[in-house]
Amino acid sequence: MLQIFNSQSGKKETFTPRHGNDVRMYVCGMTVYDFCHVGHARVMVVFDVIVRYLRFRGYNVTYVRNITDIDDKIIKRAVENRESIQQLTERFITAMHEDAAALGVAPPDMEPRATQHIDDIVAMVQTLIDKGFAYRAPNGDVYFQVSKFASYGSLSRENLEDQRVGARIEADTSNKRDPLDFVVWKAAKPGEPSWPSPWSEGRPGWHIECSAMSTHCLGNHFDIHGGGMDLKFPHHENEIAQSEAATGEKFVDVWMHNGFVQINEEKMSKSLGNFFTVRDVMEHLRKQSGGRDVLIGETMRYFILSSHYRGPLNYSLDSLANARGALERFYIALRDVNVANFPLNNDDPWVAKFVEAMDDDFNTPGATAVLFDLARELNRAKSEKRQQDAGYLAAALKQLGGILGILQVDPSEALQVRTVGPESGRAGPVSVLTDIQINELIGQRNAARKAKNFAESDRIRDDLKAAGVILEDGPGGTTWSRRHG
Repeated sequence: MLQIFNSQSGKKETFTPRHGNDVRMYVCGMTVYDFCHVGHARVMVVFDVIVRYLRFRGYNVTYVRNITDIDDKIIKRAVENRESIQQLTERFITAMHEDAAALGVAPPDMEPRATQHIDDIVAMVQTLIDKGFAYRAPNGDVYFQVSKFASYGSLSRENLEDQRVGARIEADTSNKRDPLDFVVWKAAKPGEPSWPSPWSEGRPGWHIECSAMSTHCLGNHFDIHGGGMDLKFPHHENEIAQSEAATGEKFVDVWMHNGFVQINEEKMSKSLGNFFTVRDVMEHLRKQSGGRDVLIGETMRYFILSSHYRGPLNYSLDSLANARGALERFYIALRDVNVANFPLNNDDPWVAKFVEAMDDDFNTPGATAVLFDLARELNRAKSEKRQQDAGYLAAALKQLGGILGILQVDPSEALQVRTVGPESGRAGPVSVLTDIQINELIGQRNAARKAKNFAESDRIRDDLKAAGVILEDGPGGTTWSRRHG
């Protein structure tokens, strides 16, 4: 039985969809004013794997991941860039889709944009006003009145009085009846984009966007709502309040939140300025591989799945290197095997172990441990020349890996090493680089440095490093050593 940790109850629960095998799931997507960072990548990959696994288990999943394409940060960035909001958002939506594809993340079934649902948002705000849950402030904003919703705080279990005091200190609350009240419609300032409404020319508050989009796409009450841990309060708390107040129905059965990505035990985020974009990381991996890029997406993906989705994920170059090494172990096992065309059988012990791990709240580290055991058995079958067994084991490894979105590259491509050689500067396998060839390349580098052609000098050094050759420049000249392991 599939067990999922429900953030609202604070415990694992047996998952039972509302309607047979149909699962409706909504995940908060990106605010598109910049490139996606590793934290965003974690959200995309984690919930992509959850969808893949649910479908493997026989569920019919409708997966919705929204796009926030109007908000304060977007307006500010567009002004800074001297471009229109549409130009900005379209550019970063395209970049987000490129990053998702590079990570092997399948498109969601629906990808609504906030600006496409203004009518739904206005209608929901009007319903909240009509029911007495929201009010128009003197400045034209409309606020949700938190005191009217008795169960506010049930998701985050935050101390509301502390939050109330903090809100009073941090912001202008003169238009609010209570510091905890939050905006559902914002009156537009001069020059800002706006839409007509009964209360003011304005735009939606951030929280109401997700309530309107999710209920429009999935209905008033659906199975799973997910997102990053940072959205738990106030965003998801506010979603519950305004959605249930408007519809009179329970909003979501299971709330799922993935943990933070950390650097030096500090959350990675744009606001803290300590983030790496997906593109930054992929470029690093591209350079490290000496131009070999077929495993870059899988490397990032495996790195993300190496930790349980609810725990912290510590980003480091060593972690990426470990992910690359793990994938290569799998591909070495798959190499030189005629992968049999066997369908996965749920009674197979390898499948059963994999399912046992993933049924335990999508325990991907446990699932990859099963894959390592399977790879070891595959290597044993290969060494003992049990070809039929090897073919079946390879098929199981590849198919189970596919549920996690890995091991889908041809092994010969995955394990191909592209690096420098004496003729073209970028030739075949590392083994062709003899001591003489290495010294020739060092001589070329020294000549480039003497000519102050530092770009060429750096290129040769990087190519040698990718080939496993480490240079040391000292008073006596350049020495080198081979990196092993």
